[in-house]
Amino acid sequence: MNPKAAPRLLIVADDEVLVTRLGELLDGAGYQYEVDPTMGKALDSYYDVLIVDRSEENLETLAQLRRKAVTARALVLSAIGSDKDQSDAMAAGADDYLPKPFLPARLLAKIRGLLRRHIDNAETIPFGRAQLDVRRYEVVLPRGKRVSLSVREFDLLRTLVARPTVIYPKAELRNRVFGTDASESTVDTYVYYLRKKLGQGVVRSVYRLGYKAGAIAP
Repeated sequence: MNPKAAPRLLIVADDEVLVTRLGELLDGAGYQYEVDPTMGKALDSYYDVLIVDRSEENLETLAQLRRKAVTARALVLSAIGSDKDQSDAMAAGADDYLPKPFLPARLLAKIRGLLRRHIDNAETIPFGRAQLDVRRYEVVLPRGKRVSLSVREFDLLRTLVARPTVIYPKAELRNRVFGTDASESTVDTYVYYLRKKLGQGVVRSVYRLGYKAGAIAP
C-alpha cells in the first residue's frame, strides 16, 4: 500500500446545505472527496471513508455494502443522537457516529481517527502463531524461522492481516496495494507468490468475493 496515496472520501448525502458544508471542511483539510447520495460509487471504486448522512435508506444501503465486502470506514452523521440510534448505525456497519449539529473540529477528528491505522506504527504484527516484522519485511514463523518477502508481497499480506475478518475484493486489493494501473491478475500473481513461500493456507480464497487472511501451518 502506497503510504503517500491521498485518502479518498465519499460524501453520502442529498442535503445540499450539508454537502456544501462538508465539502468546505474537507477542502480546507486537504482531502479528496466525491459526492454520491446513493452510495453506489462505493461498489465500483475504493474509498477510505464514507461520510453518511443518516437515513433509513442509507443505513440499509450501508448494511448491503458490508454484505458485499465493501470495507471502507463509515462515519454516520445523525440528527437523532440517541444511544439506540448509534447502536442501529453500528449494527448496519458504521465504524463511528457523530450527532448533528457538530463542531467542524469534531468531524475532522473523527475522520482522522478512521483514517489512522494504528497498526502502521507497529514493529511487529501478530498473524496467528506467526508475526510480520515490519522493519525487515519478513514473516517470523512459530519456531523462529524467518521468510523474506518482497515489498509488494509484504504490502499485500499486511493489508490482509490488518483486518483478518474482512474479505477483500480483488479490485480493492489492486487499488490499495498495486495502484489502479495494475491489472486485476496482479493480485492473483502475488497471492501465488505468498502461498509458494508460506503455504497454501496463508491467503484464503472466498468464492466470488475475493481474498482474506488465512493461517500459516505450524
